[in-house]
Amino acid sequence: MGTLEHVKLLEAKVVKVIDFIKRLTNENDQLKDQLDSYQKRVDELEALIQSLREEQDHIQEGILSALNRFNRFDDVIDKSLVPSASASQEEEDEEPPSVEILAAVEEILAPVYVPKNSETTGAGGMDTPVQEQQPSEGEVQPQ
Repeated sequence: MGTLEHVKLLEAKVVKVIDFIKRLTNENDQLKDQLDSYQKRVDELEALIQSLREEQDHIQEGILSALNRFNRFDDVIDKSLVPSASASQEEEDEEPPSVEILAAVEEILAPVYVPKNSETTGAGGMDTPVQEQQPSEGEVQPQ
């Protein structure tokens, strides 16, 4: 009866292999589900990174624009402070600010667009103007 024992031993090994294959199949399914979950998270993070890059580019453009405005304003102020050879000191003190200076000031005071906080608006973040204060009496209003 050696063959009957061999058949039982073979049957036990087959059952073990079948159980092992079932465990591997279940583990494979769990790993696939986990991979899908991770892939969704990676996609969300990539979208967030892209929106943050766009927001960063927009902020950099705003900063460069503001710096250019200040440089132009500085140039206008420098030109107005250089005394002309034909004008006397008294005439310079009595002259109102030049039109160029007023235009430069108006340009600097123009609204600057700043992106909303991405935590409150989500990844997209829409642009909104900075709220301007109404000028008090005597101040020049931009046109």
